[in-house]
Amino acid sequence: MTQTERHKDLENYKILHPYILKVFRVLIADLVQQFNGGHPGGAMGMAAIGVALWKYVLNFSPNNPDYFNRDRFVLSNGHACLFQYAFHHLVGYKHMTMDQLKTYHSTHLESYCPGHPENEHPAIEVTTGALGQGVSNAVGLAIASKNLQATYNKPGYEVVSNHTFCMVGDACLQEGISLEAISLAGHLGLNNLTVIYDNNQVTCDGSVDLTNTENMNDKFKACNWKVIEIENGSEDVMAIVAALQKSKESSDKPTFINVHTSIGIGSNIEGQANAHGASFGEAEVDRLHQVYGFDPKNRIHIPEDVYQFFCDISSRGDILEVEWKSLVKRYGENYPELGADFARRVKGELPEDWASLIPKEFPTSDTASRASSGMIINPISSAINSLIVGTADLSPSVNLAYKDKLDFQNPRIKTTCGINGDYSGRYIHYGVREHAMAAIANGIAAFNRGTFIPCTSTFLMFYLYAAPAVRYGALSKLQVIHVATHDSIGIGEDGPTHQPIALPALYRAMPNLNYIRPCDSQEVAGAWEVAIRSKEMPTIISLSRHKLTQFPQNSKRDLVAKGAYSFHKEEDSMLNIIGVGSEMVFAVESAKLLNDRGIKTSVISFPSQYLFNKQPLEYKRSLLKRGKVPTVVIEAYTANGWERYATAGINMKTFGKSLPGPDTYRYFGFESSTIADKIEQYVAEWQTDDQIRLEFQDLN
Repeated sequence: MTQTERHKDLENYKILHPYILKVFRVLIADLVQQFNGGHPGGAMGMAAIGVALWKYVLNFSPNNPDYFNRDRFVLSNGHACLFQYAFHHLVGYKHMTMDQLKTYHSTHLESYCPGHPENEHPAIEVTTGALGQGVSNAVGLAIASKNLQATYNKPGYEVVSNHTFCMVGDACLQEGISLEAISLAGHLGLNNLTVIYDNNQVTCDGSVDLTNTENMNDKFKACNWKVIEIENGSEDVMAIVAALQKSKESSDKPTFINVHTSIGIGSNIEGQANAHGASFGEAEVDRLHQVYGFDPKNRIHIPEDVYQFFCDISSRGDILEVEWKSLVKRYGENYPELGADFARRVKGELPEDWASLIPKEFPTSDTASRASSGMIINPISSAINSLIVGTADLSPSVNLAYKDKLDFQNPRIKTTCGINGDYSGRYIHYGVREHAMAAIANGIAAFNRGTFIPCTSTFLMFYLYAAPAVRYGALSKLQVIHVATHDSIGIGEDGPTHQPIALPALYRAMPNLNYIRPCDSQEVAGAWEVAIRSKEMPTIISLSRHKLTQFPQNSKRDLVAKGAYSFHKEEDSMLNIIGVGSEMVFAVESAKLLNDRGIKTSVISFPSQYLFNKQPLEYKRSLLKRGKVPTVVIEAYTANGWERYATAGINMKTFGKSLPGPDTYRYFGFESSTIADKIEQYVAEWQTDDQIRLEFQDLN
């Protein structure tokens, strides 16, 4: 449907808008009241925005929620999810039946209506809940689209032309992550992004002016956004449609549409904070029905004329998809190489020979594992155009800047430092925005599974800033590779502010997240291969700043996939030592000293607890020999979690220290002779004291 046809359609239907809005608001109140829980107020206030979007503006296909060139819609204020679910039902998504809609806040185990949107369900682009995540995801979706357009589109063949829309509330815009993402989007000039602000001036505690009195329009203008304001946003569907269409026509900036609405409109608590997150009560829902001219006994009911209002959307979506497939077919005929590559990206596939590009041999001299990673990212980034890498202002430190890289950059900006680029670039300078970086990467990954493999990078300590977004990636089963450098007390002089003593315990405990800490170049290669093959989960590759001893006779890249493996084997060993990452050298040297003292000691490399937990029980038992021999883990992190695999540990109990790296290790007792002495004493006690065998012993 052309814009002219849509405006004509709008003129024909506009008389129905007030009626449609009333039906929708009552429906929301009914659904929340049914199980006495949920968030009615925001969804009711945003009804006119929903009509404008799903009836007139969004390009999508209800019969195929995964239609590649669809417009993306993100509900950042995810508590208002009934807004999205109800419109999905009205426009004809087959999964969202009335029976499904009624499962909101129920005990139904197979509900498509969870309390916040979850991307495992059809037509939900990203999982949202914690406020501000969705805003950043939307920036990532817009970046993905921009990059594809710049890479593949040709005159007359715009095979990627979709737009990203994001709903936000007052609370979304108070979160720090939102400003990080908004600032970057404005700098990048993402004109294919529209943020719609449900400006009802209410948060949980009360009115917004309790905590916030800034001028939101000026804030966005200062961040290089276009701003459109709509005063009567709970009623004026036509004004919203015009603003949304204007935003799609922007040539150089993202658009912020400030839509003034009234939370809980029509209820007796309209405009108040308690309209946000609780049912209204039976009496008030009955009154709302009566005020709007509906039968209070007829709950959760949609009249047939409302369905008729939306009935053309499925066929409209079918036509869009047919036209797009025809365009792609002609594109492939005229640009066969690009067409084949585009088809592969749409399928989410990698080049067949990508693994062969990872170097087989590495220098045997001491090498920082961040440098080893750089030796790998160079050849694979050039060959795998699905990889889109970036860093939070640490290009010189994280070694992801591959040869002949082109930056993803606003081509209108010419920087003072001379680092420029365009939208076809695949190296993103995120600036000092770790939290938004990880959430934006989630959005890039969510654009279409496998079309992009985003890689982020910063110091491991700063992934604490990014942790909420990393968690959302794990929850959403999104393939993002996080490259975390400077991962040990070996960072030295930067001190305890930068030494990540406890952070690995968080990430090792997080479901569906693979934290890999390789000990040398071969294990780094294995970690990258595992990460690129992990299509439904994020990976953190944890790397050192300081140079590490290489173990070419011991290290096995292919066994990284098992999570742990025999690094040095002694027959009839009396003891296992687990070595991890930067501390592997202490495990190997201590084992040699103990073997020289007649204590037969084997060494186990343990780069990934997640992968080890996936192995068969027989493998795990044969490697660890729990209950038969003592096992000591050596790692300069907290011991938390190692109790599952080891019987004792040389670990950290305090924050780090500001000293040169080798001195920091010595200060905390990480010297091979000292470690060997402690382990020797422990083995003697193990042999004579049965109680020790039942307890994890902290030896440091």
